[in-house]
Amino acid sequence: MTTSPQLCLDKKQLRAKIRAQRQALTPKQQKTARNNLRKNLERSLILLRSKYIALYLGNDGEICPKELLTYYLKRKKQLYLPVLHPIKKNHLVFCRVNARTIFQKNRFGILEPSFKHSPSIAPSLLSLVLLPLVAFDEHGSRMGMGGGFYDRAFEFKQKKSKCSPRLVGLAHELQKQEKLPTEAWDIPLFAIITDKHSYRTS
Repeated sequence: MTTSPQLCLDKKQLRAKIRAQRQALTPKQQKTARNNLRKNLERSLILLRSKYIALYLGNDGEICPKELLTYYLKRKKQLYLPVLHPIKKNHLVFCRVNARTIFQKNRFGILEPSFKHSPSIAPSLLSLVLLPLVAFDEHGSRMGMGGGFYDRAFEFKQKKSKCSPRLVGLAHELQKQEKLPTEAWDIPLFAIITDKHSYRTS
């Protein structure tokens, strides 16, 4: 299946625009957004009822949920971070993190657990995935960075959208769009949580 040149151009322009907006946020604005996001997540029943949770470390102006690592490890949750697969190009593997995890930078300069020293879990066995995005709408559509990493990891949900894990996007409120262009392989999000609101899409 191919994508029209105009749709590619529209998505590229929108992606560049929103990335510039979130990169322009000051450290103080980022900290405030991070704190507000944490409060929204801590009161969310979605997290309280999940045991095997994947999240991410923010980059490129993304809203960052890293404070949740300590918070949920103390509450006996099993937490995982995405790691670039060392063999399969442009694929993710989810590795468990704890207080003794060894971190290293990947090719994008993002810290991730050492693949050699961290146990991994199959994506289908996760309960909940908190994932970054560039743009979203209230219908659950998500625009990522364009690499397709998460789309490949959760491709199995295209046919069984209600199976685990639940995919929840995290974002700054400024990343919200009225309606995003979608494609056949896009996997809708279960919910989106921002520094201002929570959007349940299912």
